[in-house]
Amino acid sequence: MITCLGDALFPQVGIAAVKVLRSLGVVVEFPAAQTCCGQPAYNAGFADAARTSARAFVRAFAGGGYVVSISGSCAAMVRDGYPRLFAGRPEEAAAADLAARTFEFSEFLVDVLGVAELPVRAVRPVGLGGAARTPGSPAATFHHSCHTRRLLGVSEQPERLLGMVEGLEYRPLEHPELCCGFGGTFAVKMAPISSAMVDEKVDAVLATGADLLVGLDMSCLMNIEGRLRRRRSGVEVRHLAEVLAAGWQA
Repeated sequence: MITCLGDALFPQVGIAAVKVLRSLGVVVEFPAAQTCCGQPAYNAGFADAARTSARAFVRAFAGGGYVVSISGSCAAMVRDGYPRLFAGRPEEAAAADLAARTFEFSEFLVDVLGVAELPVRAVRPVGLGGAARTPGSPAATFHHSCHTRRLLGVSEQPERLLGMVEGLEYRPLEHPELCCGFGGTFAVKMAPISSAMVDEKVDAVLATGADLLVGLDMSCLMNIEGRLRRRRSGVEVRHLAEVLAAGWQA
């Protein structure tokens, strides 16, 4: 599942996820008919509009097989939102079936494939704007997205995968449960509050002294990276799939 942001702005994340999955022996198919999962409309209270997108999405992924998402937020929409959206409707069974076989990327690797080790080495971040890099092993910190952590219960899986990267030092964020302030339309409707929240998140990232910020949702990472750049920070921002794909040793 490429997701809207992945398709329009971050296609390299989808490519990285496919590389990792194929390297692990997974046969990857990409349904060209997939659409938006309907989350923006659903979160804004437009249930009928959300169902229109969701129906097309359910049809695109019909036929069985695992559905792996590069966004925990979109995976949560399918897993948590679709059963609610189609309760008592003709699509209820199909929506429930899709929800049961949809997984976030790191969740799929750890909980479904049972990955316990990876032939992955740390790739030193290149830095932006000529920012100097600290000597020694690169260090990474991790942002836990709200939907991924709360609705999917995914928190240990990505940290375990980062721990499998040879030569990478992992530095946990203080108060990892705090939202970055994006929240889709929230960032637009409540801009001053959103800005304060992302500043708090950036403060926590910078306090770790890490070279690299890793996450599972490009919406959150896009928001945090934008604030990092405005504060002239050279911390590199990457999706977990990019980190694993870049360091993969054939």
